Amino acid sequence: MAFGRSWRCLAWGLAALGLAVGCVANEARKESATPGKGHSVAGSTERHLGHIRQLTFGRQNAEAYFSFDGRKLIFQSTNDWTKGETVANKPAAAGLGCYQMYVMDIETGRVQMVSTGKGATTCGYFYPGDRRVIYASTHEASPDCPPKPKRGATYRWVLDDYDLYAVDLDGGNFKRLTTTPGYDAEATLSPDGNTIVWTSVRDGDLDLYTMKLDGTGVRRLTDDVGYDGGAFFSPDGTRIVYRASHPTKPEEVARYRDLLAQGLVEPNQLEIFVMNADGSGKRQVTANGASNFAPFFHPDGRRIIFSSTVGTQDEQGEKGRPSFHLYLINDDGTGLERVTTEGRFNSFPMFSPDGKWLVWVSDRNAKEPGEFNIFLAEWIP
Repeated sequence: MAFGRSWRCLAWGLAALGLAVGCVANEARKESATPGKGHSVAGSTERHLGHIRQLTFGRQNAEAYFSFDGRKLIFQSTNDWTKGETVANKPAAAGLGCYQMYVMDIETGRVQMVSTGKGATTCGYFYPGDRRVIYASTHEASPDCPPKPKRGATYRWVLDDYDLYAVDLDGGNFKRLTTTPGYDAEATLSPDGNTIVWTSVRDGDLDLYTMKLDGTGVRRLTDDVGYDGGAFFSPDGTRIVYRASHPTKPEEVARYRDLLAQGLVEPNQLEIFVMNADGSGKRQVTANGASNFAPFFHPDGRRIIFSSTVGTQDEQGEKGRPSFHLYLINDDGTGLERVTTEGRFNSFPMFSPDGKWLVWVSDRNAKEPGEFNIFLAEWIP
């Protein structure tokens, strides 16, 4: 997704907002997340969301995902919490030029950096046991933040040279998992903790792949022309939900391939898809022509929560850009239900392992343009 460089895994919607910022419920995870030490948010009319709490304050904070025990979050931020401060004690940390990766203790609000502090990072996720994480970074290509793309009439995403890395929370046992040129990012893990799914350009297109935790056993899952990414496993690990954009007209395919050769993508439209964990049985869930992204399975394994511009034509914000809100939908494409109403941007939803809490990113309560924060709420069925 879209405050600069993290757009890839964060999702395409942030781009449509014109902001510069692209990742599973587990039946084996039994412990519940707690409301934490953030600030209560009053006045919401969103009936599925109770006891809403704001966990970060200021700048850009995105893609917060639960640990296997539901007690921690890994997220990316342009705040500089290099000394492990508590978020509530330092709501306006020094700013960074691009995202670094952090882990937050939900109960105490204490934050620690788990990335190198160099390059840009995106799409963090926990390993089983919650003592190790995976994320994508450009630091091997350059210690500096990648150059930002020029703004134009059409948003273009630059395919920065990300690779996947795994590291212990204390910085030890650092390992590079991908070495092919170009984009490797958007990694998440299966509920049993044995399989990584991610997006890569290694075979000349943006496709989904799986591999073992040590980077071996790579398997390609998608082969349609176009972008496939943002994948998450279902609670039982048998299926994968993801977002995709597949051009079909010859002129659209030619334009996509030309931009891809330049390391660019124009994410004009995305739909939600599901498939079996081995890549078989691909099926389109949404067909609304909107920007649909950041899908995640509901704990029942039959519904999907996602972010979309569908039905928000009358809620356009700054410069006429569409609003993004969370929706629920059955995995057969029926039963669309809107979840959020506050703010102009809501995305990157994830249910806690026990299904009792929802974490997501929103611009509600923002004090400055381009500010996005992490919110936690009790999920009300």
